[in-house]
Amino acid sequence: MREADDDLALLVQAARIAGPIALRYWKRNPKTWEKGEEGPVTEADIAVNDALQQHLRAARPAYGWLSEETADTPDRLSRDHVFILDPIDGTRAFIAGEDSFSHALAIARGGVVTAGVVFLPALDRLFAATATGPATLNGQPITASTITGIAGATLLTPAANLAPRHWPGGVPDLKRAFRASVAYRLALVAQGRFDGMLSFRQGWEWDIAAGALLCQRAGATVSDAKGNPLRFNRPDPRADGLIAAAPALHTALRARL
Repeated sequence: MREADDDLALLVQAARIAGPIALRYWKRNPKTWEKGEEGPVTEADIAVNDALQQHLRAARPAYGWLSEETADTPDRLSRDHVFILDPIDGTRAFIAGEDSFSHALAIARGGVVTAGVVFLPALDRLFAATATGPATLNGQPITASTITGIAGATLLTPAANLAPRHWPGGVPDLKRAFRASVAYRLALVAQGRFDGMLSFRQGWEWDIAAGALLCQRAGATVSDAKGNPLRFNRPDPRADGLIAAAPALHTALRARL
């Protein structure tokens, strides 16, 4: 689909603009403040958001806008297309000087993500996909895990999610790891470096949209924590948890929860 290809090229260009802006603040003690229960934000988040908004909205003025760092308005709900993005996903990692923060940029049409990019500027890793093409890392195709069961699976999830109360039949035999950026966790599942990721918390669309598309195009199954398909550009832009995993692992996790 030519439109999605053109949109992906625009998102890649925007991510490459965002990266140097973020790196100007990284490891340089950026100004930081709290957004209530939503966690910390830095001057870098705002600078990246401003640059992305200027670049993307100039290129696609008819598209709606949903960003973590822009006040939400109902205008986006009447648009056929919408930008969904997190200027810096993994802000805590960014503040700590870690390299696992990312820029997560997506475009959705009719509730479905058609193009997405997750870019880690400190590592120069750019994940990208359209709804009809392969998931790629720096231009090379990537494929999700094909693990056939839950035993020994590698799962990106907070430690609290392996508490016995979540698993009536007992906590599964798996290996746990974690990354601060939700978008990067999804990209790592798409890459096959981990078999899956799991979150029971409500997740914002801007953290999820780009990475969910990467996982789907790489062959993983993606749903909310109850197994329902994800839809985007909703009035309340949150998902009820998130599971992204190799298809057989996704089925096994759902059966055990």
